[in-house]
Amino acid sequence: MKIIGIILIVSTTTLIGFALAKRYRERPRQLRQLVTALQSLESEIMFGLTPVFEAASHLVEQLPSPSNRFFADLLVLLDKRDGRALTDIWSETTESFWTQTALKQAEKEIWKQFGQTLGQSDRENQKKHIRLAISHLEREEEEARIAQQQYEKMTKSLGILGGLLIVLLLF
Repeated sequence: MKIIGIILIVSTTTLIGFALAKRYRERPRQLRQLVTALQSLESEIMFGLTPVFEAASHLVEQLPSPSNRFFADLLVLLDKRDGRALTDIWSETTESFWTQTALKQAEKEIWKQFGQTLGQSDRENQKKHIRLAISHLEREEEEARIAQQQYEKMTKSLGILGGLLIVLLLF
């Protein structure tokens, strides 16, 4: 019976450690997807003169998960707009989407601020806003890569070692 308990404790803490490590691994990848989305959006706006609804439908097809889910959710809300502004829909979609990601509050604020400027100015100013958001997200991506290098292995190890410590203390 003790062996089963030991196995369960060590397995559980190891899984927790690996789940936390996965967040460190996923964050830079998801930030890169957001940067790619903004670059695609810039191309659509600057060269294709594409409306946001149509650009979002293209991004759903182009981007991998989870970023494509943001634009899929955005499309659903844009389709049933109910007289609301694009900025409100962008903000609502961001709130619901962010819980499904490994992204942090700083990236969420950058994304929401970008959404506040989307469609509010001419093409040149829009391009400036997109470039600004891209540079902020790229800075966050670099910080996320550094955090990944520092903490991913440590989190996995702490999960295993934490389980062993608990086992030693209990038995």
